[in-house]
Order: sequence, then structure tokens, then C-alpha cells
Amino acid sequence: MSRPARGRYGARMGRYPEIEPYDQGMLDVGDGNRLYWETSGNPHGRPAVVLHGGPGSGAGAGLRRYFDPAAYRIVLFHQRGAGRSRPSAADPATDMSANTAPHLMADLERLRAHLGIERWLVWGVSFGSALGLRYAQTHPGVVSELVLTGVATGSPAEVDLLTRGLGRIFPEAFERFLAELPEDERDGSLAAAYNRLLESPDPEVRARAAQAWTDWETAIIPAPPGSVERFRDPEFRYGFARTVTHYWGNDHFFGDGGEQGVVLRDAHLLADVPGTLVQGSLDFGNLLGTVWRLHHAWPGSELVIVDDAGHDAGAVGDDALVAATDRYARRRP
Repeated sequence: MSRPARGRYGARMGRYPEIEPYDQGMLDVGDGNRLYWETSGNPHGRPAVVLHGGPGSGAGAGLRRYFDPAAYRIVLFHQRGAGRSRPSAADPATDMSANTAPHLMADLERLRAHLGIERWLVWGVSFGSALGLRYAQTHPGVVSELVLTGVATGSPAEVDLLTRGLGRIFPEAFERFLAELPEDERDGSLAAAYNRLLESPDPEVRARAAQAWTDWETAIIPAPPGSVERFRDPEFRYGFARTVTHYWGNDHFFGDGGEQGVVLRDAHLLADVPGTLVQGSLDFGNLLGTVWRLHHAWPGSELVIVDDAGHDAGAVGDDALVAATDRYARRRP
């Protein structure tokens, strides 16, 4: 266990320059789902897979830039229902029962086999960090390292904080958030209640619920302008809100681990996996101390706290993430 680092992280490096994929495709993973995937960097380099957030955000091209393209074979893919994968969660006819954490982890294994990769570094952001942690816990031997930022573990306590607990900090936004729900739906799981609206046969109900959900997310998680801009697209807004509430309303489909969640409960299973956690000190997920507790329960982890940063750890966080992937590139497989 390392001592948490704070503030700036080494010399200013920034992310690597933009690159384009050298290969891409659509992978049939069953249940009528086809996943968009791409590879960039060095075809013979150290394999690394990127798990995007949301769930439902899709993988932006900028995520390639956290890796040295001369050292890594960088794999990006869009999770079920997201981005260029099909069918899209933005289509109300898409069956969401075939979109769960076990499905996503099985998809990872199919993609790994399809690309002929034995082991890979797993890089995850936000929901992608929770998915990466659980994947490493349930698929021993295939994850060489973990690099995670905007860390989440998918616990019920985190979901409750982000949907109800932060109402004390953002009372005006929370009042608007609750107002969209029927009065008899305001005392239970707010994510599940919103998901019921988002599955309504009435397109106007769905549209209002998607707008209200993303307005709340924007209020509690200050994000870069590009991230907010995407919520102006009604199609993205609906698919995103539908996917997030589907997961959050079902304990991320991770199983019952109590309020602390299964990822923290099973942190000991990560003992043989080195990892780096990069977290903004002002990320509201830190209110629960989950990342600190995860770090202390995971002997092979390094925790980097970025001062005065939120869910997006900014330029200093970028430096820490690049430093981690650079260091792991030199590590023996």
C-alpha cells in the first residue's frame, strides 16, 4: 500500500498527441448486440482496454491519448447500447434486460478472445472504473494492471448519495429533480423511479424524464463543456439517462454486497493486481470515503489525490494517469 500523493504529480506531461485507429470492427456478442471496437497505437505493444463511463457515455477518441502509442496496443470499445454499438439504448424498442454488468464482462472476454489477447491493462473512468474493478475481481489472471479515475465502486451507498444525499448541498436543483416524479415515487429508489418514466410508452414522458435526469447530473457533477454539450442532443440524452437509471436502479447488477457494495467487500481479490487510483479531492464521491477505503483494502494500489479537482481530475489528473500508464508499460508482463 502506498501513501496517497497529493497536488501536482511529477513533471507536467499532458496527454499524448491524437492518433487514429489502425483497425476497427463490429463484434457480435449475442442477444442481438454488436459492439463497436477499435485498436490504435502499436499492434505489437502491451494490450490495454479502455472502459468508458456513464454507463452509456461511449468512448471518446481522446481516451486513446492516455497511452504511449509506441508502447501500447490500445483497445477502445463502446459498451452495449452506447455510442456506435447496436442496438442503441436511445431506441425505446431496445431490450435493456440484455444489458447488465455480467453481460458487459462477458463482452470483454469475447473481445479479448477475438483480438487474441492473453492479458491486458484495464483503464476505467467513473462507471468504467467500477466495471473494471469487478471484472478484475471475477476474472483473475486476465488483468495485468488497473488505472482508474473518477473512481466509483457501484455501491448502493454511492447511488443514494448521488441521487438523494446531495439534495442537501443542491436544494434548488434537487427540488426540480424530485418534481418530475409522481409524489408516491419520491421516497424509494429515485434511479428506479426515473427508469420507470424513461421506459414509459409515452415519448413526451420519456423526453421530460431524460431532461430532468441530465439536468440533475449537470448540477451535481461539474463537467467540461463538451460533456455538457452532449446532453443537448435528445437522442444521446435519452439513451444515457435510460442506461444510467437502469444500472443505478438495480445495484449495477453486481449482486448484494450491502451498503458498501461487492467491490469494496471483495477488494482482497485484487491483491495480485497493481493499480493506480486518480481522484479529485472535490469529487462528491469522496464524501463517503469509498476511494480511501478501497485503497487501504487493496495492498497493490496507489492513490493520487488531485487537489481542488472534481470528478474530472483535470490537467494534473491527466499527468498522473499518463505517468501510471508509462510506468506500467515498463513493467514486466
